[in-house]
Amino acid sequence: MNSLVKFVQDEFVDKKDFPEFGAGDTITVYYEIKEGAKTRTQFFKGTVLQVKGTGASQTFTIRKMSGTIGVERIFPINLPALQKIEVNKRGKVRRARIYYFRGLTGKKARIKEVRR
Repeated sequence: MNSLVKFVQDEFVDKKDFPEFGAGDTITVYYEIKEGAKTRTQFFKGTVLQVKGTGASQTFTIRKMSGTIGVERIFPINLPALQKIEVNKRGKVRRARIYYFRGLTGKKARIKEVRR
């Protein structure tokens, strides 16, 4: 059964070429929003909390601060509305899922940048 699902995903799901990124990286996601008959591009810039799943079912969670309120958004990697992903900064973290980042404020909420 799993091989059948994998075959269908490989054959019929369009693969987009996005850069590699992981937890702790700061990325900008550009996606399309439809409002009535119009479409426009909006972006969401924040820190990646986690990358989850594999293949066509892969998702990633991004967190940004909007004023004093934290906003998180989960994007499927094969979302048709996704246009592009830019990696702004690579971060050095010791975990694959940085949920503890939600509780940090001030200087403790910094992630050390890795130059590559």
